Amino acid sequence: MSIVKLNNQAVKNATSFGSISSLGSMTFIKKLTASSSATLSFVDGSNGVVLDDTYKEYVFTLNNVHPQNTDQNFGINFSTDSGSNYNVAKTGTFFRAYHGEGAEGGVVAYETGSDLAQSTNFQRITEELIGSDNDQCMSGYLHLFNPSSTTFVKHFMADTNSYHASNYSVRSFMAGYFNTTSAIDEIQFKMHSGDIDAGDICLYGIA
Repeated sequence: MSIVKLNNQAVKNATSFGSISSLGSMTFIKKLTASSSATLSFVDGSNGVVLDDTYKEYVFTLNNVHPQNTDQNFGINFSTDSGSNYNVAKTGTFFRAYHGEGAEGGVVAYETGSDLAQSTNFQRITEELIGSDNDQCMSGYLHLFNPSSTTFVKHFMADTNSYHASNYSVRSFMAGYFNTTSAIDEIQFKMHSGDIDAGDICLYGIA
C-alpha cells in the first residue's frame, strides 16, 4: 500500500476554488391547515400569500397530509388568472420506489399512468394510494421555480413519501413544467376524491 503525501502548495491549490459567502435564506410565508378541506389553495396577494417575483424559488412542505377516503392520490394544479381557473397545461414525469411492512416490494419503477403530456389535469405528486387509517398519511416537498417569469416555462418537482393503504412505504418522485409564459400566481392542492381530512402545507420563499 502506498501513501500519497500532499505538500502545502498542493493543499492550497486544492482548496483555492473560491468560497461561498452566502447560502441565501428560507423565508416562511404562509401555513394552511386542513380540516375536512376540499382543497388548500395559495393565492398570491390573498391572506398574506406571496407567490410572485419576490422570490425565484418557492418551496412547499407537506406535513402529515391525511385523506378522508382511503386509496387516494394527492395532486396539484396551478392558475394564471388569480384562481378563477386551475387549468395550466403541463407536462410531467413520475417514478417511485416502495417497500411493504412484510418485506414485500423493494421495487423502483417508472409510472406512465401518473405522467401528463400537455394536460390541464391535476398532476399527481403521490402515485400510490394513501390510506385513511388513523396512522396513515403523506409528507414531502414541492419546489416551484421562477413562477412569475413571462419569458420561460415554469418548472416544478416534488419528493414525497406516503403510507399506502396496503401498508407500504412509497416514495414518489415527480417533475415537470407548466407550458406557459404567463406568470403562475396560484397553486391548489387536493385529493383525487374526498376531502383533505388533516395535515398542513407551509409555503417558503428562497432568497
